[in-house]
Amino acid sequence: MIESYQLTQGDTPLLISMPHAGTALTPEVEAGLNKAALSLADTDWHIPKLYDFASELGASRLEARYSRYVIDLNRPENDTPLYAGATTGLFPSTDFDGEPLFEEGQEPTKAQRDWAKEYVWLPYHNALAGELARLKARFGYALLFDAHSIRSKIPRLFDDQLPDINLGTFEEQSCDPELSQTLQAVCADQSRFTHVINGRFKGGHITRGYGDPANHIHAVQLELSQRTYMNEPGDDKPVFAYREDRAAEVRPLLRELLEAMQRWGEVSYSKDK
Repeated sequence: MIESYQLTQGDTPLLISMPHAGTALTPEVEAGLNKAALSLADTDWHIPKLYDFASELGASRLEARYSRYVIDLNRPENDTPLYAGATTGLFPSTDFDGEPLFEEGQEPTKAQRDWAKEYVWLPYHNALAGELARLKARFGYALLFDAHSIRSKIPRLFDDQLPDINLGTFEEQSCDPELSQTLQAVCADQSRFTHVINGRFKGGHITRGYGDPANHIHAVQLELSQRTYMNEPGDDKPVFAYREDRAAEVRPLLRELLEAMQRWGEVSYSKDK
C-alpha cells in the first residue's frame, strides 16, 4: 500500500499542508473511474514543486499521496457540506464541472469508503494534528498554511474568472485578524496578481477545523489560480504541465506571504514574553 502522506518536519512554527496534491488511486477507484476522470483534472497539480522553497524557510510540509477522487482530505469525516451551492464531498461522485467520475455501477462500495477513511483520511489528519501539537509545544504557537490550487474558470463553482490569489480565513475565525490583515497588505502591495480574501473560498475543513486562534493555532488557506503557474485547458499542450515561466512570477509572492506569516508570529508572540 502507498503511504497516505509524506511529512517533512521543519524548525519553525509554520506547517504547509497540501491535501489535494496526491494522484495515487486505489485499484478499485482506478478500475471504476471513467476515461475522462482518469485525467484527475481536479488535482492541485504541482503544489509540492511550487512550494519547494519551503525548506529554506524552515517550514514543515505535509503532502497527500492519494487523489481526492479516493477521498477528499479537506472535507469533514461526516461529510457535512462546507459551502452553499455546488460543491464536492468527502467521496466525490462528480468532477468540478458536474460530470460523473465513475462508470455506472462502479462507484466505491461502503467497505472501500471505510478503508479510505481509516487508511487515508485518518492518517493524514493524525499527522496534521500531531505536527501542529509539536510546533505549538516547541514555540508556543503554530501557523498552518493550507495550500491549494484550482482552474481559473469553472462556471459550475463560480462566475467569470477566479482571482489569482484567493485567501481564506473563515471570515477571520481561523486566525488572528491581524494576521489576516497582514496577508491582505502583502497582496495589496503588488499589482501583478489579482487577489481576494474570504471570497468564493473561505477555507475548507482543514482551515476551519484546525484554526484555533484562541489556543494559538492560526490557519490560512490559499486557493491559487492554476493559470498563474501551469497550463490550463485551452492553453498550449500538454494540459496540466508546469510552466516555469509563469511559476517564476508567482513564487516570490507565495514566499512573501509565508515569510509574512512567520514575521507576524515572531513579533506577536515576542510581545507575550
